[in-house]
Amino acid sequence: MRILLVEDESEVARSISRELTRAGFVADHVCSIDEARRALKALPYALVVLDRRLPDGDGLSLAPEMRRMRPDVQVLILTACNKTDEIVAGLDAGADDYLTKPFDFDELLARIRVAMRRHGAGSLPSIVVGDLSFDPRLRDVSVRGKSVVLHGRELMLLEVLMRHADRMVARQTLLEEIYGFDDDIQPSVLNLLVLRLRRHLEEFGASVTIHAARGVGYMIRASHP
Repeated sequence: MRILLVEDESEVARSISRELTRAGFVADHVCSIDEARRALKALPYALVVLDRRLPDGDGLSLAPEMRRMRPDVQVLILTACNKTDEIVAGLDAGADDYLTKPFDFDELLARIRVAMRRHGAGSLPSIVVGDLSFDPRLRDVSVRGKSVVLHGRELMLLEVLMRHADRMVARQTLLEEIYGFDDDIQPSVLNLLVLRLRRHLEEFGASVTIHAARGVGYMIRASHP
């Protein structure tokens, strides 16, 4: 799942982006309303985490426009504007949730998970390949009914491959789905990520294989007995 973070405080933005990546999300960071507008036109974000006090105005002014551009996008206001009338104004303007600074990262992640369920993943069934199962609503991975843990980009990679099970996924598609536009991507980074995911899936006994087509992409499918 791809998240747009609109935050002009660089240290706060780095901390949030780091935690989102660890939780298995792709986070793109912009600093202004204008940059957010351009990003929303370019990419299909599931969620926007939006500050209010931005260099070019109140981030809240972007909420109605976001609704017109992306009707199904979830909007979480994250701001130091903590008065009751400010919170009410934010929700009335179209935000789905409102969290004030300072905040706890665990609470932010919990609210993001709720927003993702509202985004529509709740109606999607689990995807099963071999003995491996992925629940899009909870973003939970299990092998023969037992939950296993994958972190960060390994979880992102698995999610994309599972959504396209038995089909080859192009390298460029994987890079766009897994990495934010601020990430410094080296040529070998995807190969190394696939190697790590393969190793974990073998350790879990998931009975799946990640096939590679050199220069083309990767595909996940059940292993033959």
